[in-house]
Amino acid sequence: MPLQKNLSYIAQAVVLGLAIAFIVTYLWPEIARHETPAVDVRQTPDPLPAIHPASGPYSYSAAVDRASPAVVNINTAKVVTVRTHPFFDDPIFRQFFGNPKDLITPRKRIETSLGSGVIMSDKGFILTNHHVIKSADAIQVSLQDGRMAEAKVVGSDPETDIAVLKINLKKLPVITLGRSDGLRVGDVVLAIGNPFGVGQTVTMGIVSATGRNKLGISTFENFIQTDAAINPGNSGGALIDAEGNLVGINTAIFSRSGGNQGIGFAIPTSIAESIMQEILQHGRPLRGWLGVEAQAITPQIAKALELEKNEGVVVVGVMRDGPAHRAGIQPGDVIISIDGKKITEARQALLAISSRKPGSRVKIEVLRNGEQVRLEAVAIERPPKETVPNP
Repeated sequence: MPLQKNLSYIAQAVVLGLAIAFIVTYLWPEIARHETPAVDVRQTPDPLPAIHPASGPYSYSAAVDRASPAVVNINTAKVVTVRTHPFFDDPIFRQFFGNPKDLITPRKRIETSLGSGVIMSDKGFILTNHHVIKSADAIQVSLQDGRMAEAKVVGSDPETDIAVLKINLKKLPVITLGRSDGLRVGDVVLAIGNPFGVGQTVTMGIVSATGRNKLGISTFENFIQTDAAINPGNSGGALIDAEGNLVGINTAIFSRSGGNQGIGFAIPTSIAESIMQEILQHGRPLRGWLGVEAQAITPQIAKALELEKNEGVVVVGVMRDGPAHRAGIQPGDVIISIDGKKITEARQALLAISSRKPGSRVKIEVLRNGEQVRLEAVAIERPPKETVPNP
């Protein structure tokens, strides 16, 4: 009897459960259609943890407050000579009208331009772009606190587009240097500068790419690419991280219209700070030079030189009596390594040689007539950009 009662209770429970399931399915059919996900995904906790509004993604005001006082506006002026119209040089015109000196005498006028800069030291040293102050006869720096001062050019490097200025003011705000080598694509960055002369402006974006080169902007290129809005007047300004540390010097934009299109470039602080130190110590950057011109190996060149592998760069020119010539490097040699580092493109060779100080011994391994030849050259100082001779 007890067994029959237990079975009866179990049967009643099953029937009751089925009845409840039928009613629930009838009244709320969406419950029955619930499916197990095909793959587990990681989701954020619910609710989201609270984020301090001044330090998280909701506001970067703390970073801006930390960096912006050290970003300055730069106004330059230069006297340019305006040549008269060639019409006044026409002999027929002079035959009829003589020589009107007041018309054909070249006139002078003042051209002004705008840019930005970053105070790097309480001694008044400012980093900016070479193209911002190029050929300027007068440079005026305006600080965020309203102070203004005349600036002098300490040194400039057109090959990296870096210039160092000096102002004589006390109690200067100084920016904190960040680690540009640690930047990753997707990191938040802020651009601070003086676009179009409207006053100090902050724009936000991310790091779009690092190590950009072959842009034709300067000789030595290793740019940070960002979509933070950079416009004319931003040049020389600060690119900072989300903590307010300087990671780049805004330099150029890629634009078909002259305005921001989401592609801007900044010089990493690892390069800018190094150039600044050399300018302060030596008045100019000291770079190695061998007097050799090389280019990438194309399939046609590889076939002509009977190369088994398309690697290295081919020497197409050697400066007579230059370091490379004295070391025995010849046109047609294929440079496969410099100081033990493999070379795959001409830019790598340029950077490897220029990174050596004048007087350094540079070990070069070349492929000549199918055989590897090891040579050694003594680097000399690289001539200025305007006077670099062709091999």
